[in-house]
Parts: sequence; C-alpha cells; structure tokens
Amino acid sequence: MSQAIPRDFDVLIVGSGLAGLSAALHLAPTHRVAILTKRMLGDGSSGWAQGGIAAVMDKDDSFQAHVDDTLVAGAGLSDPAATRFVVEHAPESIAWLQSLGVPFTEDDGHLHLTREGGHSARRIVHVTDATGAAVQQTLIRRVKQEPNITLLEHHMLVDLIIASKLGHEPERCLGLYALDETTDEVLTFRAPHTILATGGAGKVYLYTTNPDTSTGDGIAVAWRAGCRVTNMEFIQFHPTCLYHPHVKNFLISEAVRGEGGQLKLPDGTRFMPNHDPRLELAPRDVVARAIDFEMKKHGLDCVLLDISHQPPEFVKEHFPNIHARCLDLGIDITREPIPVVPAAHYTCGGIHTDLSGRTDLPGLHAIGETAYTGLHGANRLASNSLVECMVFARSAANDILATQLALPPAVPPWDDSRVTDPDETVVISHNWDELRRFMWDYVGIVRTNKRLDRAAHRIKLLQEEIQEFYSAFHVTRDLLELRNLVTVAELIVRSAQARHESRGLHFSRDYPQMADVAVPTTLSPS
Repeated sequence: MSQAIPRDFDVLIVGSGLAGLSAALHLAPTHRVAILTKRMLGDGSSGWAQGGIAAVMDKDDSFQAHVDDTLVAGAGLSDPAATRFVVEHAPESIAWLQSLGVPFTEDDGHLHLTREGGHSARRIVHVTDATGAAVQQTLIRRVKQEPNITLLEHHMLVDLIIASKLGHEPERCLGLYALDETTDEVLTFRAPHTILATGGAGKVYLYTTNPDTSTGDGIAVAWRAGCRVTNMEFIQFHPTCLYHPHVKNFLISEAVRGEGGQLKLPDGTRFMPNHDPRLELAPRDVVARAIDFEMKKHGLDCVLLDISHQPPEFVKEHFPNIHARCLDLGIDITREPIPVVPAAHYTCGGIHTDLSGRTDLPGLHAIGETAYTGLHGANRLASNSLVECMVFARSAANDILATQLALPPAVPPWDDSRVTDPDETVVISHNWDELRRFMWDYVGIVRTNKRLDRAAHRIKLLQEEIQEFYSAFHVTRDLLELRNLVTVAELIVRSAQARHESRGLHFSRDYPQMADVAVPTTLSPS
C-alpha cells in the first residue's frame, strides 16, 4: 500500500490546520502538494477556536487602531512591521474565506462584528461561537476536491532531510522522513519546498486547552535542522479549564466570571480579594497567577469556580453548553462549584521567520502557531492567531510560487536495520508524565530562578534517556512526540532563564520589574 504513494512532490506541508490547508489551496493550481498530518485532517487546534478572526471591516475602525491594540497586548515586544503586515492583509483573508463559502454570522446583510478583550473596536468576524470548526470544515471540503493535493493522514514527521548531513551543497531542506502509522514504516519524501504548519506545544504542560496533537513537532525538528527559535518563554495560559479525570481540554468561559462567578478554595473562602481589587474580573494573566499561587500555597489540584448563587434559570440561559457538559460529568453548576485549573493555551514564540514565512534553512517555511513572526510579542491579542495563519499561508505560498528550486538530489531511505522493537514502552509514558508535571510545577505561570534550574537539570537527564531509547528502538508516534516535547521544554526553559524581567506572559519572582528596553529572546542551535 505505502509503495503506491508518490514520494516526490513540489511542496510538502506538515500539518492540516488553518495555516497548512490555506497554503495548500493557494499552491494547488500550479504545484503538486502533499499534506501530511499525524492524526486525522481535522484533529488540530484550528477547529477548536471558539472566538473568531480579527480584521478591520468597519468604517469606524482603522488599521492603525488594530496595530496599536496588538502592540499594547504584546507588551512592547510585537514587531511593528510584522503587525502592520498582518493587519493590512487581514480583510483580504476574510474575503477569500467568504469566496470559499465559510458561513460567517451576518447582521442585516453585513458581517456581524463582535468585540473581545484588548480590542478598541468591533472587529471580530465569527461563525457564532465555533468559528474555527466552520472554517476548518470548509477548507477540508475544498482541499479534498483538489486533484493536485495528496492527503496523507496518520503520517508523523520524524525529521527534516538537510543537504549538509548528506554531504551536499548548498545547505537547504531536501524533504523529510515520516512514520506511516498504518504500515509502521518510515517513508522518505522529497520536495524543493517544505512548509511546517504543525501548531503549538501546549502538551508540554500537565494542563492544556490544546488537542493531543500539540507537541511542538515543527519547532523541535526545525531546531534540530539548525533554525533559530524566538520568544519560547511566552506561553499563554487560560485561567479556567475544567479539572476532571475524564475531560482534559474543556474551557470554562471567562463570561462565567463576568456574570458573577466567584473563585474559591475548597473550604469556600474567596481568594481574589487578596490578589486584585478587580476581583474575578481582573485580566487573564492576573487571575491565572492568583489561582496558581493558591494551588501551590495550599497544595491543591484545583480551585473552585462558583456561579451557583445565581438563579438556575439565569445559569442555564447564559451558559447552556457549559451547564450541559458539566451535567454530563455529574456536576450541576446551578447547585455546586466547578473545579478549575489554569491551562497552557497558546505558544506565542516559535521558529524564527520573515514576512514570507522563510526560516533560516533555504527551502523551509514555517507558518501558524509553530512560527514566530513577530506579531504576538509577549502576549497574544485575542483572535489575532487565526488571521496570522491565513496571512502567512498566502505570503509563504506567494514566495514559493516566485521561487524556482530544482528537485532535490537522491536521498537515502530511512535506516532502521540496527534497531529493535521497544521492550519497555512504560518508560515512554513515565517520562511523558514526569516532563509535563515538572514543566507545570517549575516553568508554569509563575517562575523563579531555582524552579527553572531544577527543570533544566531534569530535562538534561530526560534527554539522555530519550535519546538512548530513540537510538536503540523502532520509532513510534509516542516516542517521536516525547522526543519533540523534551526539546521544546529545553527551549522554553532556556528562553525563560535568559529573560531577567517580568513582561507579558513571563512572570519571574526574582525579576518582578519590566526592563526599560524590550528585546526578543532568540536562541540559535549553533
């Protein structure tokens, strides 16, 4: 079966979220494109986006206002040129999605624009409260109609193939190795152009709102291939994710606090009065830090969010989905509080790219959450992520369309002749659990030098163990994801250690003040 798949393409795209699918559709009229995704087409983060897409669409709004809002949210670290580039290309991205048939919510024949935190105007284009899913389904439907696009599900990226490691010049990306999980075989793919659109790295933490696919694969393989990464210390945490043994990723909307929800300790004591005069209505980062402080102080697994003092009819009317979901799990939010924890939500840093999505490695582009474009700075503004995916998907596609590269030279097949099947897969699951737990405890919402040093020490030990396992045994998706996660963990810790201030999403007890000059944290493999 696997032998029948053509392995030479014009463009290889790793990832099937909004960024990857958009790039594929832009390239498909003239290029043979392969989309590799490690699960099913719709299993990434894009389909989970509840909010919308930020774009200036109203005559009373302006590009400058959107730029200014983004720069304020980014705490001085957003790149002005990248921010303006995204803002000015956002409306054409919305128009393109409309042309594909995305059913955006309308009001009197015009796009309905909502407003979110940090925005000074109504500029959020949306499909009710499930924008990501609607956009994703539309793009998947269109991609499946394109004869020039080959879809390869259950194909897990192993590593990039680069010229220097094969003794070729000049240095460039020649393609990639991918594990076909249906045949348990590592396949070799060649292409003049490769695009990484693999999403973020939320699964490096014990609690995350991200799907299980968010293991930082693109960031890790690009780093191993010699690319710089920037601002990996800035991980956005959502303050209230449902804490439940059977549900890992269910968000409890900030609107619950907006309608009077109170955060409490298990004994019923409200704790926000001790942290901020705005109480439960303080900004996300303040609330997340307060919850983190109370959990560490009291040794708690979670805290409680209580809306049960409101009339039952009010709760059901305002929060029908949250009420129904919690009721399915045996929690009646009209009568009892909701157990919640903060959760890793969005990776603001990533692979260093330019305005065409180019990385440091010729022939390799990176787009979407896996990339650092300069837009988000130290904190992502709401609904700027989906538009970033689309603007840079088009930009990278245009760059590829304008660049003629020859088909790469012959590359060797994957050699696993000296490995055996793993005999102790419990090692992988144990290391996975250990990594995510100490990253949560030591490199989470509030950081200290001592915690970061402890994390760095444990990461070094884990890396040695994982590399030994990787060298000796046949690769599996679990092993590959763990290898990537420990690499990403190292990059987050090193970036956090390098920032001697508190700014945006990075809060250090040892350096509580913000420095006078904002400087990105860029790490180089060399």
